[in-house]
Amino acid sequence: MLRVNLGQLGREASVAVDGRLPNDEELWKDVGFSWVGDVEVRLRASYAGTGEVVLRGEADGTLSQECRRCLMQVETRFKKHLTMVFVTDTSGQDDDGGLYAFEPEGSELDVSHAVREELILAVNPYVVCDPECVGLCPSCGVNLNEGACDCSVEEVDPRWAALRDLKSE
Repeated sequence: MLRVNLGQLGREASVAVDGRLPNDEELWKDVGFSWVGDVEVRLRASYAGTGEVVLRGEADGTLSQECRRCLMQVETRFKKHLTMVFVTDTSGQDDDGGLYAFEPEGSELDVSHAVREELILAVNPYVVCDPECVGLCPSCGVNLNEGACDCSVEEVDPRWAALRDLKSE
C-alpha cells in the first residue's frame, strides 16, 4: 500500500512516497486488463497553503490487454504522470478530477485507491497488436493475420436491396 505519513509531512514539508502495487493485489480485481509485473509508483507529497495534501509523480508498468481486432494478447508499456489533491472537505468544490477527500485526524493517508483510479482512467482500452492487423473473419472467426478463410466475401444484407436497385438504375 502507498501511504503518506502526515506527521512526517508536517515536519518536513515534502515527503517521497515510493512503492510498488503488486499485479495480483485485490486493488486490480475486475478492471478489464492485467499488469505484467508490479506497478512502480514514485510520488512526492507536500502540503498546500490551505491544508490540502498534493501528490505529484508518476506510475509505470507493463499492461497486458487484448487486441481490439484479433483478440490476441498485447503487452504495452504504460507510464502516467499523476497529480492528486487530497482535501478535508470536497463540498463546494468543482469535481474536475484529481480531487480526493481524506480524514485529517489520522496519522497516515492511504493513496493506493486514488492511484488505482487515476491509472484505470488513463489506460487506453483500444489497443491493437499491429497497425496492419486485419482482425477476425466476421463469419467464421478465423484470425485473418494467420491466413485466409473459405467464407464468401460477398454476403449481402437484404435490407440494402432497395438501395442497390436504385444504384443500378
